[in-house]
Amino acid sequence: MTQTLVVMAKSPRPGRVKTRLTPALSPADAAELAAAALADTLDVVLATPATRRVLALDGPVGPWLPPGVEVMAQEGDGLAERIASVIAAVSGPVMVIGMDTPQVTPALLGVDWAGEEGTDAVLGPATDGGYWALGLRRPDPDLVRGIPMSVPHTGREQRARLTAAGLRVVDLPMLTDVDTLADVGEVAALIPDSRFAALSRAAEGRQFRRRVGAPRVEGGRHHGERCDHG
Repeated sequence: MTQTLVVMAKSPRPGRVKTRLTPALSPADAAELAAAALADTLDVVLATPATRRVLALDGPVGPWLPPGVEVMAQEGDGLAERIASVIAAVSGPVMVIGMDTPQVTPALLGVDWAGEEGTDAVLGPATDGGYWALGLRRPDPDLVRGIPMSVPHTGREQRARLTAAGLRVVDLPMLTDVDTLADVGEVAALIPDSRFAALSRAAEGRQFRRRVGAPRVEGGRHHGERCDHG
């Protein structure tokens, strides 16, 4: 028994993604980091056995979309309803993740639903109190609807909903979502050869140059530049 893998994502456009990274980073740098995180995540999804690989997208498709990934438009008001809508659209075991954990691996996503008869659901907690992954043996959108999202107790509420439904829940390892500059450095260190890490180093360099500032120019010359007159 294999599964449908779903990635919930926003199109990485400046001003719409990773806004908590600004103004330390420019909106363009933040969007580039988001695009790299999404591309790295999709690579992992493609490397994981699945019957379907779906990108549930808020916004237009870009050049970061690899072959082999089906695109589905997000529907509904609020993240909980959007996740529920995607779950309602699939059949068989499903694993839903976000675009903010590019350090994820095929080993974390490859749940053997056929070989783990004691598992009805899996939940991947995040360090910010949310969760980075939700897997269900039998898709049921009502298990997500109404869960408060993006609050410190999101993961706790989701787990309580699953157990209240009588499901046997297995916890995946806790991961860090990329939300802040500190998160960027922490996650990049875990995947040093990734697109995300390379772009984080480039963005850090641009941030440093902005912080230090360019040499001051006076009268058309760099300050301190010697000018000899014949």
